[in-house]
Amino acid sequence: MQSYKDLEIYKLAHKLAIEMHELSLKLPGFEKYEEASQIRRASKSIAANIVEGFGRRKYKQDYIRFLIFAHSSCDETREHLEFLFETGSLDDEKIFSKLNEELTRLSRMISNFIKAVKK
Repeated sequence: MQSYKDLEIYKLAHKLAIEMHELSLKLPGFEKYEEASQIRRASKSIAANIVEGFGRRKYKQDYIRFLIFAHSSCDETREHLEFLFETGSLDDEKIFSKLNEELTRLSRMISNFIKAVKK
């Protein structure tokens, strides 16, 4: 492995951040400075923490710490997505379900990756 871009967790996190960004731009105007901003930052933080951790991979504890941050940001993103759906700001159940499933999958992948790095 030569780059963080080779990591499956990075590829999925990056893809989801783009999807969340695009979704946030379609939300009602009143969400522009509320949940839209929060979900963009949280989702981008997943990929950013994976990248930063990869840059510190020589220091195992630092790497794990940033992967834990990525995992936490993934959970935060799911929570913001649920807020949007439950408040009706995101009313497309198909989009909600797809993104929620992908975030759940990514969360599992990051958790398993953390376990592998710990070994």
